Amino acid sequence: MRFVVVTGMSGGGKSTALKMLEDAGFYCVDNLPVSLIDKFVELTATPGSEITKVALGVDVRAGQSFKEVADILQKQKDAGNDLEILFMDASEKALVKRYKETRRVHPLAPNGRVEEGIKKEREMLKEIRNKADYVLDSSNLLTRELKEELDRIFIQNEEYNNLMVTLMSFGFKYGIPADADLVFDVRFLPNPFYIDELKQKTGNDKEVQDYVLQFPESTEFLDKLEDMLSFLIPNYVKEGKYQLVVAIGCTGGQHRSVTLANALYRRMKEKGGYGVNLFHREVK
Repeated sequence: MRFVVVTGMSGGGKSTALKMLEDAGFYCVDNLPVSLIDKFVELTATPGSEITKVALGVDVRAGQSFKEVADILQKQKDAGNDLEILFMDASEKALVKRYKETRRVHPLAPNGRVEEGIKKEREMLKEIRNKADYVLDSSNLLTRELKEELDRIFIQNEEYNNLMVTLMSFGFKYGIPADADLVFDVRFLPNPFYIDELKQKTGNDKEVQDYVLQFPESTEFLDKLEDMLSFLIPNYVKEGKYQLVVAIGCTGGQHRSVTLANALYRRMKEKGGYGVNLFHREVK
């Protein structure tokens, strides 16, 4: 029996994660009252049960005490029930943006500011987040990328480290990304913008990629950056970091930075071991 408890910040992607796990063959139950969790675990763990994979969604909508939830889950683990906790998180900026786009009311701030509700919720969930087996930060994740991460953890059963690496290309003329942890400047490379047949293309086009990557400096930069990240990432994980944004910038964010972010993304995906997603800020 595989039993996954899915929780996290409102707007962090919990409902989406539950739907994806359901598509993957999990029996999913959402927002079960705290008082019924023990009984539910007992029923699903009965020998001979046809249910082999369960996902239980728990959140703040019903005003549940998450101290009590954390205690119940710990008691079940102590009793020998192998529960896994998946915590869906996102930055405050991403959460506020999602609430504004959907025009939803935060469950902890029905008559107040969304920011206040997020602050209260984060404090309430602090203990269960610290006990989570997996923390997925969905701030910069596309739906397909979230599906890939869930598939990697719960279907392919790969070893998972609680760190999501976002590789972001950007243009310095539009400002450095506010959420960047590491910023690298690739304006030292020749600029395809000044070549007529490449000017209107981006680093997502093969012609631009071939042009940028033909220079030995490009490959050397990628090798050195990959080596640096191989050193830094395990140390960030040790310190409890869950999200790392690596920003690569050129002048307009269309050619060089996009090409190198794409190339680094391919290398890191092939290497495996961490969740990696890709975001081109200036490419529409």
